[in-house]
Amino acid sequence: MAALARWCVRRRLAALLLWLTVFAGVFTTATVVGAAYSNDYGVSGTESSQAAHLLREGFPGADGDTDTVVWHTTDGTVRDADVAQTMTRTLDRLADLPGIASVTGPYENGRGGQISGDGRTAYATVTFDSPSQRISEGEARAFVDTAESAGTEGLRIALGGSAVSLTQSADGHLAEIVGVVVAAAVLLLAFGSPAAALLPIATALVGVGTAYAGIELLGHVMTVADFAPMLGMLVGLGVGIDYALFIVTRHRRGLKRGLTVAEAAQDAVATTGRAVVFAGATVCIALLGMLILRLDFLNGVAVAAALTVLLTVAASVTLLPALLSFTGMRALSRRERRRLAEHGPEPEVPTGFAARWSAFVERHPRLLGALALLVMAVLALPTLSLRLGTSDAGTDPARTTTRQAYDLLAEGFGPGVNGPLTLVTHLDDAEDRLVLDNLAATLRTTPDVASVSPVTYNPAGTTAHLTLIPESAPQSARTSDLVERLRTEVLPRAESGTGLDVKVGGVTAGYDDFAGVVVAKLPLFVGVVIGLGCVLLLLAFRSLAIPLKAAAMNVAAVAAAFGVVTAVFQWGWGSELLGLGGAGPIEPFLPVIMVSVLFGLSMDYQVFLVSRMYEEWLETGDNRRAVRVGLAETGRVINSAAVIMISVFLAFVLSGDRTIAMFGIALAAAVALDAFVLRTLLVPALMHLLGKANWWLPRGLESRLPHLSIEPPECRATLPAVPGRGTDDAALAEAVDALVKERRDDVRDIPG
Repeated sequence: MAALARWCVRRRLAALLLWLTVFAGVFTTATVVGAAYSNDYGVSGTESSQAAHLLREGFPGADGDTDTVVWHTTDGTVRDADVAQTMTRTLDRLADLPGIASVTGPYENGRGGQISGDGRTAYATVTFDSPSQRISEGEARAFVDTAESAGTEGLRIALGGSAVSLTQSADGHLAEIVGVVVAAAVLLLAFGSPAAALLPIATALVGVGTAYAGIELLGHVMTVADFAPMLGMLVGLGVGIDYALFIVTRHRRGLKRGLTVAEAAQDAVATTGRAVVFAGATVCIALLGMLILRLDFLNGVAVAAALTVLLTVAASVTLLPALLSFTGMRALSRRERRRLAEHGPEPEVPTGFAARWSAFVERHPRLLGALALLVMAVLALPTLSLRLGTSDAGTDPARTTTRQAYDLLAEGFGPGVNGPLTLVTHLDDAEDRLVLDNLAATLRTTPDVASVSPVTYNPAGTTAHLTLIPESAPQSARTSDLVERLRTEVLPRAESGTGLDVKVGGVTAGYDDFAGVVVAKLPLFVGVVIGLGCVLLLLAFRSLAIPLKAAAMNVAAVAAAFGVVTAVFQWGWGSELLGLGGAGPIEPFLPVIMVSVLFGLSMDYQVFLVSRMYEEWLETGDNRRAVRVGLAETGRVINSAAVIMISVFLAFVLSGDRTIAMFGIALAAAVALDAFVLRTLLVPALMHLLGKANWWLPRGLESRLPHLSIEPPECRATLPAVPGRGTDDAALAEAVDALVKERRDDVRDIPG
């Protein structure tokens, strides 16, 4: 690291130009090639994927995206001549648009079921040539504009479907702008120097911007969800600004100790930069842990997020030292530069609230530890009612056309029409046809089934399918129960003694299958991620208690964060007020991604806090002093970093995307609890209670473990000499008394 830091400082212009060239090259390539995202929840081997495969084989072209045009009239009915003529012309225009395979309207013979019982609402089904991930935004926009052009004062038009969602863009980059502005304000308050405040922002933006363009290119070689770039930006801005903050803080400390600009920058990268690399590596390991689930949908998300973290770490240890050397002494505020010129280098001792809080925790570890546990337990309670499922247009904000179409269909035809199930089977002979016709009659009498369409056969007579409309909404638990009952009870009874093997598919069934696979693999995933983190901490701190406490803290942070997410999104506490739509289930991939991200982020604070404690323990062998000093010296930086991260994460609620907002609130809650409850309260309280057991490691294990140094020890700042005093204990006590009178208590030497 030292050699890398020296090169970046001495070749600062080359380092800067190299980064700008990489950024420009990747951004230009991504702009020319374009994005290729895919929200494919399909999991090979599941029943829904088998149903989709049968449907594609028997009915080629049936896998095109299906969208809906809904119209509602306030005067008269949709059968009135003027309404019928207007909508017929509109549907004909839609059928002529590029990319649209067919349009099925209610005015065709035998399509009366597409008109509601009161005659005020009707819908048409629009089928595209391609699945949603291959529909261009131009094709989607042409479809939306053409359909909405039919709307008048008395005729309301609403549109639903994946293609329509492509046109419902978020509010530009408002979320990112707000997050960056708030982070800049916090940094300015912390440093008092505009130059120092802007450096972490600039570094993070270059790293995240390069990663954002890289993720667009990644979509051409693997399945990458459309929310992956926003998730990567959310995580990247948070960790990128924080990593740069830690390095800039160390650089400023070096300047105050009298180092030159070049020496301070090199020292910051060689010391804190190593901790940043270690922390970033833990985040990447946690994210890439998703690969063990062997789900294509999550593989792309994992690689995209890890790529973002990797590039932000690289920018922090290469681009940032070059920028620091350009900045010079302006990394310090004017007041700090003036004081340095007048008084010369001074040792930096922890004072103020951080020192007082550290001493307070030392005095009351049991009380504060119990209070912290109570807070975490209360917030984690809603997690017990967590229900995984994929939200649909019913949870979109009320202002969106997809939500309006969803509500109109639910009111006119029942909630189940928004999530039909598709039953598909292979046929061997005429007897199978007879059994299938009888099955349709049986299904119509099954509880929670609203209607069943006639059986549709392919031209060869080898494959058939029918559509089943549940009585309940797609994201309702009743619908999931119906899918399970069809698969385990109704269909096996009907198939008994026949050659039929009916598969239940459709979007709702596919979501349920995806959630089931994720939940089944979640324990293995959590165990692997936590186990790897414990091994890294064991190597770094030569202790059994430290990694075990870290694992417990990570689980507590995840549980409490999911409690907050459950209350806001599943119970609907404030979700409408935040513009995030109504209550609904939690996305099935959220636990996996959140465990990865939260584990990595919480490891950051664990590393920066405990590494300073470990350094003091090695120097003094005094656990109380080590915990007190470590908390006092790192508390302010950790809290500042947490405020920045929370601000960035909460800003993404403004994105208007429910999934991204879910990530933002979960991450903000987890970081807030991790920084302000766990790392600055519960962890030091437990370490005071455990005493020397914090650092215990069996001798046999100690001799076998390789050594991993996170951050080389730094010369400890010493108390300023008091004229006329000696250096014995009594003189040191008098020096401490003098400092107390000046309200500059050094928490290193004053016990709690």
